[in-house]
Amino acid sequence: MKILISNDDGYQAPGIVALHDALKTIADVEVVAPEHNNSAKSNALTLHSPLYVHQAANGFRYVNGTPADCVHIALTGLLGYRPDLVVSGINNGANMGDDTIYSGTVGAAMEGYLFGIPAIAFSQVDKGWGEIESAARKAREIVEQMQAQNLVGEAPWLLNVNIPNLPFDALRPLRLCRLGRRHAAERVIEQQSPRGEVMYWIGGAGAAKDDAEGTDFHATAQGHVAITPLKVDLTDHESLGYWAQTAARLAPAASAEPSAPEAAQAP
Repeated sequence: MKILISNDDGYQAPGIVALHDALKTIADVEVVAPEHNNSAKSNALTLHSPLYVHQAANGFRYVNGTPADCVHIALTGLLGYRPDLVVSGINNGANMGDDTIYSGTVGAAMEGYLFGIPAIAFSQVDKGWGEIESAARKAREIVEQMQAQNLVGEAPWLLNVNIPNLPFDALRPLRLCRLGRRHAAERVIEQQSPRGEVMYWIGGAGAAKDDAEGTDFHATAQGHVAITPLKVDLTDHESLGYWAQTAARLAPAASAEPSAPEAAQAP
């Protein structure tokens, strides 16, 4: 089994080091990760600046770009082969509910999925790297189970996994979950720069709004490892019929017959 590892916290983050050390015992692994922290970069690709790849003393390769850049470059030429699995993380903090839209951790895994490769994004629920070795051990266990079920290297799938910061033996069984929802983000933070200009900092994430049973928020609060299958198709299929009717009302002229002068001028 060949695994490509990336993240959004940067190649020196304790989470990616622990994940690499855990997975290298069961697979051939390579790390291609951002040079610096790229949290909340989602699926962004760098199109207007050159990207450079360097190698650290421990063999990790790092890129002056986003998490998606790292996986994209790796899969389109840097590796020279197609990995069986793309793994992203372990992130310093949860990626649950609305977080997944913004998450660079999920973005890196999704880039692998878009290339037709099974992918997993791993995150710890709380920041600070508490019990990171336990989380890495659980990540390895999940990958091993996926391989044992012949799910690695087959049809692509995308999983988002959140692991509570608990000792390994205290982690409760895996729970298949839907994404919860958060309240709107907190107010923007305004500060004055040394030059007297107003600076703005994005406010913190909102508190959980939908943390009912069955959500990732609920599962992890109970000590379970939460697994949520994700998809890329953002189409609101349930409302297609409604919008078809609305679109017809908004632009009735688009489907009308051309007027006589217009018809005469048609080629």
